[in-house]
Amino acid sequence: MSDLDGLRVLVTGGASGIGLATALHLEARGARVVVLDRDVSGQPDRACVQADVSDAAAVDRAVGEAAELLSGLDVLVNNAGIGAQGTVADNDDAEWHRVLDVNVVGMVRASRAALGHLRASDHAAIVNVCSIAATAGLPNRALYSASKGAVLSLTLAMAADHVREGIRVNCVTPGTADTPWVGRLLDAAADPQAERAALEARQPTGRLVSADEVAAAIAYLASPAASATTGIALAVDGGMQGLRLRPRED
Repeated sequence: MSDLDGLRVLVTGGASGIGLATALHLEARGARVVVLDRDVSGQPDRACVQADVSDAAAVDRAVGEAAELLSGLDVLVNNAGIGAQGTVADNDDAEWHRVLDVNVVGMVRASRAALGHLRASDHAAIVNVCSIAATAGLPNRALYSASKGAVLSLTLAMAADHVREGIRVNCVTPGTADTPWVGRLLDAAADPQAERAALEARQPTGRLVSADEVAAAIAYLASPAASATTGIALAVDGGMQGLRLRPRED
């Protein structure tokens, strides 16, 4: 018997990467999970609803379908998001609007559509997937960092707005995670091996964060074990935010 048995969960962006790892982790611990994604064709063994989080009508419909499949909703995991590279000089207005629309307003759309169902739950929680980029200055990530900074602020504001409705709102802030998106960035680099080594070296643990490690943190924030926890950002970053190590002495 698990503390997540019977918990009804919707995971956006749940068809790959951190979202898929989260869906699998929650299911393994007894939760009932529906995945929302733009492309759910590769999820034959999982309950899915199809929607692009940049489409408000599609999100409303998909969240309603998920709640019907689950006979309600206890937890929303806002994971859907896209990446961006470059300084403020490198992305045009259209790209800024596109990324902010998905990474920030997409969470708003899913949360707004889920609120009525969450208010009816005895254990309601929203977990937003943020990033170390919200709190640490990373090179060539201006747009992405701005979007995740907004997610952090949004999390705090939502926690304040909904705590008296019995809805807890928290976020996780992963460091660089070993996901398909990061894999594509590495593949596009002039020297993928050197780029991976550089990403690993900036994390005190000396390695990338795994999607499963982020999923475990999300599961904790979603669980009754975290019933007194709201309005926090849980770092899963290998010590990147808080630690300042001296160079190795060989």
